[in-house]
Amino acid sequence: MILNSESKYPSRRSYVVKLRSDATAGVLVGRLENLVTGRQREFSSAEELLVAITADLVSAAREPVADAAGE
Repeated sequence: MILNSESKYPSRRSYVVKLRSDATAGVLVGRLENLVTGRQREFSSAEELLVAITADLVSAAREPVADAAGE
């Protein structure tokens, strides 16, 4: 059996979604934070939340990959 050294759920793709106290099911308002980089993005709708996640993933794809020892 060969073990895959890459995590199925890498830490770089871990987020905290913080909803504001006035957020509702119809209006998501809050902040997205990447747990590894600390980057934060505000959002005021579900669509903006998805755009924020997409933008962070695109940004991460442009960054050099750190070796396993550096993580």
